[in-house]
Amino acid sequence: MTTDKNHEGRVIVFSAPSASGKSTLVNYLLEQGVPLHFSVSATSRPARPLQDGTMEQHGVHYFFLTPDEFRAHIEAGDFLEYEEVYADRFYGTLKQQVDAQLADGQNVICDVDVKGGVNIKKHYGDRCLSIFIQAPSLEEIERRLRSRGTDDEESIRKRLDRAAYELTFAPQFDRVIVNDDLATAQAEIYKVVTDFLKQ
Repeated sequence: MTTDKNHEGRVIVFSAPSASGKSTLVNYLLEQGVPLHFSVSATSRPARPLQDGTMEQHGVHYFFLTPDEFRAHIEAGDFLEYEEVYADRFYGTLKQQVDAQLADGQNVICDVDVKGGVNIKKHYGDRCLSIFIQAPSLEEIERRLRSRGTDDEESIRKRLDRAAYELTFAPQFDRVIVNDDLATAQAEIYKVVTDFLKQ
């Protein structure tokens, strides 16, 4: 996958409720050779070991910040979006990082929650394509969550409540892709993204 340093990149935002198949669709685009690069997010969690036994690297896997450093960046308005998942555990997308990747000619993937997706779209306007991926229904989300067998009843209820809330954001996105039939969704997302990158 090449980048064109004479051509400033574009931003593609992907947001979706749980069990919508977002990761599967994003990975499909990368497997098809669509020139996309993930943004490097910031987090206040410590670096973790990778499968090969080495540690995650600052600036490669994440920008690792202390909670106080993260708050200082929030105060300075440095984030396109951020979320405090629980006390002192932050994740966010730094404007400076995305802008550097765009200036380098990279098309940047931002895989974020729905509020973050709306914020990034507002910031970049026409340079950004925001895509909302959803399952055909809440019932289907519940079926997929249960079939995973990884969540207890309370976790499933919380995920479904959150999914119902997140679905209300769909009209604020440029495109909504319903992931009912995977092959159809793959064809649709490929066309939408490649058409946008050709503009």
